[in-house]
Amino acid sequence: MKFKLLVLGIVSLVTAAASAPTFADDLSAVMAHHVIRVAVPTDYPPFGFVGSDMQPKGLDIDMARLIAKKLGVQLQLVPVTAPNRIAYLQTDKTDLTISSLGKTPERAQVIDFSIAYSPFFDAVFGSKSLQASNYAELSGKVIAVTRGSMQDEELQHLAPGAVVKRFEDNNSTVEAFLSGQTQMFASGTAVAAAIEQRHPGVDMALKVVLSNAPCYVGLAKNEPQLLAKVNDIIRQAKSDGYLDQLSKQWLGAPAGNLPE
Repeated sequence: MKFKLLVLGIVSLVTAAASAPTFADDLSAVMAHHVIRVAVPTDYPPFGFVGSDMQPKGLDIDMARLIAKKLGVQLQLVPVTAPNRIAYLQTDKTDLTISSLGKTPERAQVIDFSIAYSPFFDAVFGSKSLQASNYAELSGKVIAVTRGSMQDEELQHLAPGAVVKRFEDNNSTVEAFLSGQTQMFASGTAVAAAIEQRHPGVDMALKVVLSNAPCYVGLAKNEPQLLAKVNDIIRQAKSDGYLDQLSKQWLGAPAGNLPE
């Protein structure tokens, strides 16, 4: 049933996107048309997904809404997947991409990036009552992790005293925790959010952050006015605490000191 709702929600977003006007990807055009087209994920909680009420939700959705509100324009959400979120900028299908997008040298050759608006945590999760708030307190704890993953490498380096149980895929890792085979598990925040969606009320909390690879807003190359405006909005949201609020709501921890 949830899958059907997700499909219907994505279809409705695609239909809306198809009816949007086409125009040049710059700030003056956005303001003239009173619409900003933002590429967002719809199948990647907690950053973007379609809820049971058929409405898009998530950290990236809230960021898109904030930018549209601050610009005083209508928000046009455009659902994308990881492979096409950059191509949509390059082919003028969107003005921005807010899709848990990390910044790499390769991507920076073809698009521009805002300052960071959100962390993207690899972390260790466990019962809310379990005492473990730093690497030292992971010593002796039984932690499930997917073999060969980034989290596996991070645990070996940061918490050598932990009792690590390795599994061959993410589903097995998660199931080991849910079934009580391990006290904790290590994964990305998106995996933890998906667990909370599938198992409402699960006794789970973010305990220790292993790494943070921030998310950035993507823009087409050579749009300095739009880039400056987006950066101003993000900086204001950082200074007034809104970014910390979003991160606590969706990721379970404050945004912290995000890079410029």
